[in-house]
Amino acid sequence: MAALATQMHHLGTMSALAQKVDESVGTKAGGDNYKALVLVYLSGGTDGNNMVIPNHNTGTSHTYTMYANARAADGLAIDQGSLLPIAPAAMGGLLFGLHPSLGPVNSGLHELWNMGKMAVVTNVGTLVRPMTKTQYQNGSVQKPYQLFSHSDQVAISQTSVANTQAFTGWGGRVSDRLTAGQNPSGLIPMVTSISGAQLFTAGQTTLPLAIANANTSLANVLNPQGLSGATNTAKLAAFNQLRTIDLNSNYVAAASYMTDLAMQANAALQVSQEVTVTFPTTNIGQQLKQVARLVKKRLDLNVNRQIFYVQLGGFDTHQSQITGQTNLLTQFTQAVRAFYDEMVVQGVSDRVTTFTLSDFGRTLDPAGSGGTVGSDHAWANHMFVIGGSVIGGNFYGMPTSNGTPFPSLIIGASGPDDTDSGSGARGRWIPTTSVDQYSATLATWFGLQPADLATVFPNIGNFTTSDLGFMA
Repeated sequence: MAALATQMHHLGTMSALAQKVDESVGTKAGGDNYKALVLVYLSGGTDGNNMVIPNHNTGTSHTYTMYANARAADGLAIDQGSLLPIAPAAMGGLLFGLHPSLGPVNSGLHELWNMGKMAVVTNVGTLVRPMTKTQYQNGSVQKPYQLFSHSDQVAISQTSVANTQAFTGWGGRVSDRLTAGQNPSGLIPMVTSISGAQLFTAGQTTLPLAIANANTSLANVLNPQGLSGATNTAKLAAFNQLRTIDLNSNYVAAASYMTDLAMQANAALQVSQEVTVTFPTTNIGQQLKQVARLVKKRLDLNVNRQIFYVQLGGFDTHQSQITGQTNLLTQFTQAVRAFYDEMVVQGVSDRVTTFTLSDFGRTLDPAGSGGTVGSDHAWANHMFVIGGSVIGGNFYGMPTSNGTPFPSLIIGASGPDDTDSGSGARGRWIPTTSVDQYSATLATWFGLQPADLATVFPNIGNFTTSDLGFMA
């Protein structure tokens, strides 16, 4: 209840009023054609160059030798023998490899790739419109707002608005468009964060829910303090009575309505339905376990669509990247695999799609050397999409300069996908696939109608397609 109440600040009450109006829309049974999107935000800008690696030496644009020549001397290259082998059809038979922490071989996320349940969308980044190296350097096409800045690129990746500041996230805006039709009588909002207040979850009429991870039971996440038990019967009666007074005031009515929803949701959450799969005790494991619990309660909560936000931080690896990223990707792999397996047990693995976003990628050229080697802020990155409705085992995205979705690993003047040409060139890949296209593909599968795409993704019209084809 406190989590809902904290959203009432400023003009939040107006959102509450809008949701109250939505109550008049016809009912839809919770779980009817249920779908959920689960965003795992890899905070800090994870190094995609070490997550998806060429495992071949064919051609001249992206080979393991080119990758190793750029990184091995400084200690940042992953040994070729430890790569988890994959053969995406989009790459014409060329072999690639996943970071060893995404396995081991034939286990973890590598196994999901082999099962066709995981895809990689390559060379994704924030864009206002498509941009070539020449356009980047001569300034003839608008660049994303405050490129390479953590806070700004986090905001853009979560809002999908690259040309200016935005104050609602694309998850929240999707909820704005779909709540009335999909969750008209839902007891909780369509959007839930298990990692505090986030821009991604904020909408204009959507009030996102923010709750603790699985270390707090669902029975306690909305439970009002000091009102339970026999000794507090009088307090609870008074509390309920107060919410029937002064309802002629719109603001009081809105506050009472939101509190009523919280109380109803709390009642629905009192009966535990624990998950079956054992989740890791890491923070990201416990966040995804809480998501799994809520998915299992979808019928009791009367929700037909849900969007979740969870976060794994620490990817700003300017130093000690080999150890740091390995540990984080191990946590990511174990948690996401447990979550997928739980969705299989619940019978909704084809209705729940997990996907990643991150601030940006990192430079191919290392920062430092030896045990403290890391990488610096860059631009395009590789994203993972996991679920039973994913057309997996392949790379997706718009073609780069070499005609494939994977960028050319050539730094500097001769590098067609690198931002820079002079002595400052570091291997910052210019995105060919926008966050808008990636997100719109997911939102369309979720149920967003073509007529609403431009409302949720204001710049989507600048790109040739809004569907990258990785969702069935």
